[in-house]
Amino acid sequence: MTRARMTGERRRGVLSIDEGTTGTRAAVVLDDGGAAPPAYLPLSVRSPDHLRVEQDATEIWANTVMVCREALDWAAAHRVEITGVTISTQRATVLLWDTVTGSPLSQAVVWQDRRYAARLREWEPQWDAHLVEHTGRPVGSRAPLLWAAEQVAGNAAVRRAHDAGRLAFGSVDTWLVWKLTGGARHVMSATNAVAAGAYDLRTGDWHEPWVAFLGCPRDVLPEIVDDDGDFGATDPSVLGVRLPILSVMGDQHAAMIALGAHRPGQATTVHGTGTFLDAVAGDRPPVHRRPVPGVLTLVGWRSRGTSVFSLEGYASTTGSAMRWLCEEIGLFDSPARLAELAREHTGPTRVMFLPALAGVRTPVWSPEATGILTGLSLSTTRAELARGVLNGFAHSVCDLLEGVEQVMGRPVTDLFCGGGLAGSDVLMSAQADLIGRPVRRARDHETASLRGVAYLGGVRAGLWPSVSAAVAGLQAAPVFEPTLPEAERLESRAAWRDLLARHTGLEPDAQEESTS
Repeated sequence: MTRARMTGERRRGVLSIDEGTTGTRAAVVLDDGGAAPPAYLPLSVRSPDHLRVEQDATEIWANTVMVCREALDWAAAHRVEITGVTISTQRATVLLWDTVTGSPLSQAVVWQDRRYAARLREWEPQWDAHLVEHTGRPVGSRAPLLWAAEQVAGNAAVRRAHDAGRLAFGSVDTWLVWKLTGGARHVMSATNAVAAGAYDLRTGDWHEPWVAFLGCPRDVLPEIVDDDGDFGATDPSVLGVRLPILSVMGDQHAAMIALGAHRPGQATTVHGTGTFLDAVAGDRPPVHRRPVPGVLTLVGWRSRGTSVFSLEGYASTTGSAMRWLCEEIGLFDSPARLAELAREHTGPTRVMFLPALAGVRTPVWSPEATGILTGLSLSTTRAELARGVLNGFAHSVCDLLEGVEQVMGRPVTDLFCGGGLAGSDVLMSAQADLIGRPVRRARDHETASLRGVAYLGGVRAGLWPSVSAAVAGLQAAPVFEPTLPEAERLESRAAWRDLLARHTGLEPDAQEESTS
């Protein structure tokens, strides 16, 4: 128990917002590093067809206001002084809005959207090498700035707003900061800008040649600032109080801070709507020792003018695939029930689930690929099916880890896990078995993004001397050790790579042991 609790002194904390793909939460992160119970509201995600994924930006904003007010009520009831606001957001989900009316002029296009994947492939020979060098990523399967350019050209309302000088473009963090400040700040944090695909790793600004090629008007783009830079302050008419916005980060980067990946070689796996593996690379953009599909160079975080870089690989539909299996297809009552059933199947399984409901990126580049469920027979039980699903997620983590290690040219030293699916012991054990190394599940991992951005902002507000100090007071992470014999591990990984090759028509370049 802290001294403040014992004496009844007023405590300090940060109001932290975590704007995910499928839900909005807010909580007070206290000066001991812990988070109060979050207020939460679900978000709708719409897929008009197999390529498009969209959300309603008005719903995102309305949810944010409601959960923030609930968290502020909690702070008042518990005598917590709020020193500022921090925001963690889903990355690369973008929208356009009218700066006079404050209303969105489009649906928000979600980071899982693949509507431009086929057209972008045509530009790979011309642009891939250039973009990897300057922005840390190839052309890829999505282009938020291309979407903005096409909206200006083809959407009459958007075009009129642009002609009148009242059009703004941004990702979810840009939208929330603009709304919270009453339109005073049109900015994007570095960790969100790098996900938009046009961030220049050398200058820390927009990469002008790519912006021009995509045809995006420069005047609609937000200013890029440090993750703990100048985001202004909340308009009192919005939340009833004026508070400085201390920090804004992409959710995976915030999770890196909270889960404890601060030094080069340390990495996190976060299981949310998708599964992301991020490794700290150091204070310079890493040289890709070997090109691996889908492994990107990002800004881990940018603070006080200095960047820490990271490498990332991701599988875009793991948690969302689980929800799809339960809610859309009805194979299981709930994700929790799926995890319970998986625990009941203790023997081997031939069931394999490739969670590629929005394409495959690593270890092969196939954004048009679809999911696959195979190995079924009359003897397959519901429990075995559930186990196969979780094993598919674990194999996807292995693909990401191997890809990141090949690019770094050395093994990851520590792997910390978080996110909703990380609560499954079966999944954590399967990850350790298939990787062949220990896996650490961080404490309070469900609130990692919410806490990580609060730690960065809390350092700025004087709550902690450093992000490491904020994490230091948390409990040690439990470790899952591998138990699968090496021969069986290699056999399982080989079968997985064979499935990928047969399904995509592309052969993974497997050199699993090259860095370990």
